Amino acid sequence: MKLSIIVPVYNMAADGKLEYCLESLVHQTVEDYEIIAVDDASTDASLDILKRYERKYPGMFRAAASPENRRQGGAKNIGLSLARGEWIGFIDSDDWITPDMYEKLLRKAQETGADMVGCDYHLTDEHSMKIGKPVPNGSPEQSGVLTEEKYRSLILDGGSLVVKVYRREIFMEDGLRFPEHIFYEDNAIGASVMLHAKHYEYIPEPMYYYYQHGGSTVHTVSRERCEDRMEAGRGLLREAERFGYLEKYRPEICFEFTVLFYVNTLFSYMVGGGPKSVRFVKKMGDEMRAAFPDFQENAYYRERVHAEEKKLIAMQQRSTLFFMAYYKLLWAYRNFRKKHT
Repeated sequence: MKLSIIVPVYNMAADGKLEYCLESLVHQTVEDYEIIAVDDASTDASLDILKRYERKYPGMFRAAASPENRRQGGAKNIGLSLARGEWIGFIDSDDWITPDMYEKLLRKAQETGADMVGCDYHLTDEHSMKIGKPVPNGSPEQSGVLTEEKYRSLILDGGSLVVKVYRREIFMEDGLRFPEHIFYEDNAIGASVMLHAKHYEYIPEPMYYYYQHGGSTVHTVSRERCEDRMEAGRGLLREAERFGYLEKYRPEICFEFTVLFYVNTLFSYMVGGGPKSVRFVKKMGDEMRAAFPDFQENAYYRERVHAEEKKLIAMQQRSTLFFMAYYKLLWAYRNFRKKHT
């Protein structure tokens, strides 16, 4: 078996979303592949749809079911346990791909000897093959046999895991698996995936369609999602310690943790709905400082974080109460300006 495509599925039966994804998979031009669609204890008809595809495409399509909701990470892990392919690919069940995406990725791997190959993606808000907003998911400078410099680049800018294929050894040799029961599972193991590869190739062509809608994980802000992002950050550190690369790539891991655990979580929480907890924000800031006391001196932090965000973060590090009061006034002022301009 050349390729296993793993599709985590949860409550995607409505409006033909799941079928649109699956149709793009069953008509791939690559030969000798399997689709492993894992229903994550859906409460709608998603599993029925998967079973229908399994009957229609025997030998190619496999419908699996988790007895409990383990989130995308758990569903992906089930898929990995069943995968028979020399190569592994992932796709979210509300996205879709061009008919030749996997053929092109695997051809590039065959031509170059790469064990990880990626491409670009589109952002789109409609179910069609019309080109949306192309987004680069890598850079030519990252391609080739991986050096320390390229590893540093991939930790910082490795792009999305779903827009790549991986030789199965990357996941299987050291038991690399996704965290379960949280969102943002890819962020927790992304660095470990990059560092398990030895040769990466990048195709600057958008072949993956990333569907933007209100229910997407990245567009849903809640206390639970913020806590999941923080747990994914802790997972990032655990992975770095487990595989022994924390000290070697400390500046990159520090920055990735800072953005994932703290910067994005803090500002997502502050703009989200509902009352704000001073205790929660203080705990976030304290844990950030405990993990990396000098994170504000990090070169990537200084270069990549917006000046206003750095100012607000420094404020929160000094006084959570003052930060939250200031932020509330700032947000009210901006809303006032927006309504009167």
